[in-house]
Amino acid sequence: MIGFMHRTVFFAAFLASTAAYGQEKPNIVFIFLDNFGWGEPGFNGGGIIRGTATPEMDALAAEGLRLTNFNVESQCTPSRAATMTGRYGIRSGNHTVPLGGGVYGLTQWEITMAEMLKDVGYNTAMYGKWHLGWSEGRYPTNQGFDEFYGVETTDVTVWRSLPGFADANMEEPVVMQGVAGEPATVARDYDLDYRGEIDGDLTRKAIEFIETQSRQDAPFFIYLAYTQTHYPNIVSQEFTGATGKGVWADILRQTDTYIGRVVDALETAGVSDDTLVIFTADNGPEAVPIGNANASPTPPIQGTAGPWRGTLFTSLEGSLRVPFAVKWPGQIPAGSESNDIVHSMDLFPTLAAFAGGEVPTDRAFDGIDQSDFFLGNQPNSNREGVIVYMGDQIFGVKWNDWKVLFKENQTIFDPTESFDTPRAYNLLNDPHERDSVLFPNTWAVEKALPQLQEHLATFQRYPPIPPGTPDPYMPSAN
Repeated sequence: MIGFMHRTVFFAAFLASTAAYGQEKPNIVFIFLDNFGWGEPGFNGGGIIRGTATPEMDALAAEGLRLTNFNVESQCTPSRAATMTGRYGIRSGNHTVPLGGGVYGLTQWEITMAEMLKDVGYNTAMYGKWHLGWSEGRYPTNQGFDEFYGVETTDVTVWRSLPGFADANMEEPVVMQGVAGEPATVARDYDLDYRGEIDGDLTRKAIEFIETQSRQDAPFFIYLAYTQTHYPNIVSQEFTGATGKGVWADILRQTDTYIGRVVDALETAGVSDDTLVIFTADNGPEAVPIGNANASPTPPIQGTAGPWRGTLFTSLEGSLRVPFAVKWPGQIPAGSESNDIVHSMDLFPTLAAFAGGEVPTDRAFDGIDQSDFFLGNQPNSNREGVIVYMGDQIFGVKWNDWKVLFKENQTIFDPTESFDTPRAYNLLNDPHERDSVLFPNTWAVEKALPQLQEHLATFQRYPPIPPGTPDPYMPSAN
């Protein structure tokens, strides 16, 4: 539990700030895209060079804080686990995407940001891609959400079109829905026909939740986890041909429009000034290697990470850095920006500070409270570095503008290279991570590595949960 003195000081500061907005706790809308590269939105130099402007995404950045060094994990499931729990994915047994079926995801012992917010009076909803368990006991409504409508992941929509699937005697992909306290139910099939339309339905459900909850006394939290821009990239009928620049531009226009509709709904409901809106993504972009011979029934689109090299499932910056903007009128200074390191794990304790929630103290917790940094009360992030994981392996560490790698892979399909002598990159001078400058900069390695030693030491007291651990789970006493 948070110490009494800390809670007293925080509560006094929190009360002093409430005059600036209409309710004691901000509503929170967390927009989370899937495999959306750093270089896609206009506010990071994308937009029109990708076929269409992104005015709604750009407005979030212009009206709030833009982070250019916002970090995530390199794969979908560990990234989402880290974001929801404030803990590296390996701690919860979610260090890699699940393959092979069976029970996976978050044990009910884990505490998510939704549960933290629920404990302090929030009404909560999750719409979109979950990927943190897809069986009874592992759905969003088992982890603090009052209701959900969504999917496990999206590449499964292609399955029915592939030779042999019909004879494999496997369950066909479906959309699930549920309310807390009741078993989840099948909402509909999740196939290629619905793949392009689902994000529109997610948007409508989020708007309906805003309209309903804005008439309540309690604050609300929406986790809007869009399925775009994950493969297969199929446009909604509403936006097909909208840009005249092809599928990717149409999807970019579609996603930007949906975000605008959600923001407009906050305005219409009269709660915009009382709402914190976060926009980011779980991973860097998808892209296939140069010269790849693709045989997919729906050809993939090449995403972009802007100036950074690499795609998802790599140790490179293109995998780890994603777009980020956060808006809270009257609280977060408009037009602010920073290149300091922040990790998606930091959102849990930061939202806890804004909402008066508590961070668990009975487990290893990796997130760092960035509330004062976000509010402009201090110039720098409270985080200097992150550990670079690939599955259960540590590939390296980041520290400020430096990166030290012991292992490296060029794409999701390439073999891993291991180095007898680590590589050291200066990310300001070399955003493509092509020129190791270990010598004469061994000092940077000595500065970067202590965080790794501290991280590894935590596993002695808090061993990771094995993947596939069933409920009920309780850690053994140490």
